[in-house]
Amino acid sequence: MKITRRNFVKTGAIAGSGLLLNQISPANIFSGSKLSNGPMVVSTWAPNLKSNAQAMEVLLQGKSSLDAVEEGIKITEADPNDSSVGYGGLPDAEGKVTLDASIMDWKGNAGSVAFIEDIMHPISVARLVMEKTKHVMLAGEGAKKFALENGFKEENLLTENAKNAWLKWKEKQVKKDNHDTIGMLAIDKMSNLSGGVSTSGLAFKLRGRVGDSPIIGAALFADNEIGGAVSTGNGEYVMRTLGSFLIVEKMRDGLSPQKACEFAINRLYKSLKDFTDINISYLAISKSGEVGAYSLKGGFTYCFTTPTENKAVTSDYLMK
Repeated sequence: MKITRRNFVKTGAIAGSGLLLNQISPANIFSGSKLSNGPMVVSTWAPNLKSNAQAMEVLLQGKSSLDAVEEGIKITEADPNDSSVGYGGLPDAEGKVTLDASIMDWKGNAGSVAFIEDIMHPISVARLVMEKTKHVMLAGEGAKKFALENGFKEENLLTENAKNAWLKWKEKQVKKDNHDTIGMLAIDKMSNLSGGVSTSGLAFKLRGRVGDSPIIGAALFADNEIGGAVSTGNGEYVMRTLGSFLIVEKMRDGLSPQKACEFAINRLYKSLKDFTDINISYLAISKSGEVGAYSLKGGFTYCFTTPTENKAVTSDYLMK
């Protein structure tokens, strides 16, 4: 994942939130910070500061961490300038935008959608799967049908920029490094933890490819007694190792979020033979509000938000 692929948000204030958006500082390595009490939000990738600000605004209204995660992620899903999530996401090899998302609450409930098309907010459909069905995942046409039956509207998610990028790739078969995800974790005023993930997946992927984002335990896992974790990067490797579940279990064993993320990355590193075009990053928080982040390679950033600050942070990484 090349950090230069995405446009970072400029320093400014989110209207109505009162939160300052601090630009990323490459030297700002942050981990192990504890929040004594009060709500907090973390998410993958520096451009998602606006998403964190929205999530924090929801938390400050006294709403749940589940509400905050959904509303925060919806900001990124609706951003046409984000080429890896929702509207504006780069399409598959056939020029179709397909989306994956998952959500998990503090009670252990979970829902997800995979390979869904023409729906702006898959994170909201995932929540509806969790709350209105006995299932965890719906996929493809079934997921879309479910969304439409529950009030969602069909929309064209392929922007002109994404279409032009696909046409250039199709003509030249240029390799495109794109496998970002927004993964978000939030703790509310009641100290309840929820998480969510949303993505358009690997750019120009084979038709039907699904990554780790809708897989509970892979890209997302939350345990209200312990903490939660999310991932971003090459989903195939996260799926093979169930990285987020592994991190939460290592936290259960007594490791800090930082050490648990490092453990998961080191395990992945030992299993790989070819590191070409592969990067995996993890972000985790404990029940007490301690944060950890670690990546296979450099360039991973994340957002950290409390009622008094909203900042982008550069993660440490293994392969220096």
